[in-house]
Amino acid sequence: MSWIDRLGQALSGPPADLPALIEVLRDAHQQGLLDADALVMIEGVLEVNEMLVREIMVSRSQMIVVERNWELETILPVITESAHSRFPVIGDSRNEVLGLLLAKDLLPYCLNENAAAEFSVRDVLRPAVFIPESKRLNVLLKDFRSSRNHMAIVVDEYGGVSGLVTIEDVLEQIVGDISDEHDIDEDGNIMKHSERHFTIKALTPIDDFNEYFGTVFSDEEFDTVGGLVMREFGHLPKRGEVVEIEGFQFKVLHSDSRRLHLLQLIMQSDDSDVSSDPFAADRSA
Repeated sequence: MSWIDRLGQALSGPPADLPALIEVLRDAHQQGLLDADALVMIEGVLEVNEMLVREIMVSRSQMIVVERNWELETILPVITESAHSRFPVIGDSRNEVLGLLLAKDLLPYCLNENAAAEFSVRDVLRPAVFIPESKRLNVLLKDFRSSRNHMAIVVDEYGGVSGLVTIEDVLEQIVGDISDEHDIDEDGNIMKHSERHFTIKALTPIDDFNEYFGTVFSDEEFDTVGGLVMREFGHLPKRGEVVEIEGFQFKVLHSDSRRLHLLQLIMQSDDSDVSSDPFAADRSA
């Protein structure tokens, strides 16, 4: 039976299950009627309909936050190092999110010394949107579009903060990794930030990694650094998960439901403190 016959059968009868529909779409790709990018996006849309917020959110411990009593000079380094535009503002703990701080709201204070002296987080605090962990991603995306919000705080069944999710997190489930401040030039796989801190594409060949860092990781089982890292995890890790391999600490910066995209690498040393890493918390938005 041709893929057209199967597609017609699937659409004319009772709704087919998701695996059967995906099989028809992949047959269409093999026949040259869908290109690879279109297939990936269609599969992403179908997966988003089945996924919940808890599956892609940034966990509470990984959120980059601003405390309500911080002075401007304390906040600016956090914004500079993370390069994000939105930050949850917390009270006494990460379980108390009071609202959101937008980096652009700080510009008047940065340009005016008198205003900076009178700065208070409370003056620029914006309301936060709270959503349950069980919210479906397709519903969340619709809500983001209608409300024009880009970030939501995720809460559990008891009202406690579980983490946060952004519109970019949802879109990446459909279109794959979206370029942002972590991205490496198209022609490169490794970006050096300091003598010990690097950003690496998961698709970096192990041979290239060995040549750059003087290591001898085997490429017999996996060709890429992402494959090596996934083997060590034993599962497809989510953003923020960390694993150490022979003195190298790998942290997932970007991943989706199908593959790893971007990794942070910290070269460990006996006299170093990993907490000094400028990327020690995962990016929030």
